[in-house]
Amino acid sequence: MRKPKLPPSSPDDTEAAFYDALQHADIERLMACWTDEDDIVCVHPGGPRLVGHAAVRSAFEAMFANGSVQAFPEKVRRLEAGACSVHSVVERVAVMSDDGLQHAWVVATNVYTKTAQGWRMVAHHASPGLRTEPVEVLTNQPVLH
Repeated sequence: MRKPKLPPSSPDDTEAAFYDALQHADIERLMACWTDEDDIVCVHPGGPRLVGHAAVRSAFEAMFANGSVQAFPEKVRRLEAGACSVHSVVERVAVMSDDGLQHAWVVATNVYTKTAQGWRMVAHHASPGLRTEPVEVLTNQPVLH
């Protein structure tokens, strides 16, 4: 059993705790990363928008019923503004298949806010997985959707 930690002193601390909880299928530690506000939002790859603690918890419990999620945040880009921090990450997800260990990549956005209890997650939005590592496009030209 892990010993309790001090409140996260940075968005990076909360992000590390979130991914560690995923990798250990620890629902209590994972939910402790989220703010206490009930308007939290989570979107899993290809899934619906989940709003509120009950919906978010239920979705992660269903995921953990199949085991832990071996997702590792890479290529983190941070935008911090006061009590809000937005992280764009490329998640490298290890998946066991008939061909052995495979990797998939998911582009995700994690949003954190500073609370009296430390930095907490308010949103996690993940894209459908890719078989190859996504290319990062850097440009000064405007991009239209």
